[in-house]
Amino acid sequence: MALEGRIALVTGGGSGLGRASALKLAAEGADIALLSRTMEEVDAVCLEITRLGRKALPLYADISDVADMQAAFDQITETFGRLDIVFANAGINGTWAPLEELTVEDWDKTNAVNLRGTFLTLHHAVPLMKEHGGSIIITSSINGTRTFTTAGASAYSTTKAGQLALTQMAALELAKHRIRVNAICPGAIESQIDQNTEQRNVEMAAEPAYYPDGDIPLTDGKPGKAEEIADLVCFLSSDSSRHITGTPIWIDGAQSLLV
Repeated sequence: MALEGRIALVTGGGSGLGRASALKLAAEGADIALLSRTMEEVDAVCLEITRLGRKALPLYADISDVADMQAAFDQITETFGRLDIVFANAGINGTWAPLEELTVEDWDKTNAVNLRGTFLTLHHAVPLMKEHGGSIIITSSINGTRTFTTAGASAYSTTKAGQLALTQMAALELAKHRIRVNAICPGAIESQIDQNTEQRNVEMAAEPAYYPDGDIPLTDGKPGKAEEIADLVCFLSSDSSRHITGTPIWIDGAQSLLV
């Protein structure tokens, strides 16, 4: 129980990487504040957490909405009074399209969720972490940090690059408070994120790239699993990573080394 007695916030916790990580953190002893927009998903995961013997606080919020996030953190403060771990995971793929077809609305929506939402999460979390220190983990991506061949993903990749820059700025700023900040950069992972992806004429933005043996060398082309992300999140949340901060960790089976 490496995380016994600690309080963790997981955003985007209703499914996919967030759900797997919340359950893993709870299994390691943490109590969980679980935030997502979908009430049914949040309630279902919170029930799983309580069955593991941990406390679960359900939070229903749009991470890009100022009022929603203020209300969510008011509940965290009232219930727990502190945070030790923040997994800033919520995000969307948004719209993938050639630059000339990508609308301002497409661009703004992706930025609002992925960058504004991550900022709002850290903005409210840091005051709850300063006294005791802790760990912040931000879900970035191989896109925008090491891979630039995903056709039409300009808005998405820009937000993911921005999240890495925020990670490294925050790591320096918060080190004096013993708050570590790291970014995980997944490649292809089995999750539901494709459900919030709109693709329009992405072939017009594509550059030819063909890898006959598959583009995830470590697993013969098979995507990773959410549980593998959860293991990394738990490591970065624990004292085993106590000297790691400001670091991007690519978890992709060497996919980004090809593409």
